[in-house]
Amino acid sequence: MKRLILAGLVVALSLAGRADMNPTQQRALSGTAMGAGGGAIIGAIAGNAGLGAGIGAVAGLAGGLIYDKVKKDQAASYSAGYQAGAGRQPPNPPQ
Repeated sequence: MKRLILAGLVVALSLAGRADMNPTQQRALSGTAMGAGGGAIIGAIAGNAGLGAGIGAVAGLAGGLIYDKVKKDQAASYSAGYQAGAGRQPPNPPQ
């Protein structure tokens, strides 16, 4: 029972801590956390959970930031296409 309460508290605090972050920070944090968790599991199987978590965290951070860049570029392209369509001009995608 104590573990269930502790797990619920950890989840609640982690979600509350993300409330005032911008999307880039949220994606970086999510990627880092998922990478660290996955790396720790793989590292534990391989014999060094700490090293696996560290490597996974770095890989997850990079993945989160790459995902954020893709989403920002996607939003910019959509906006450019929408503006071009609204003004009936040929689209000029961002460089």
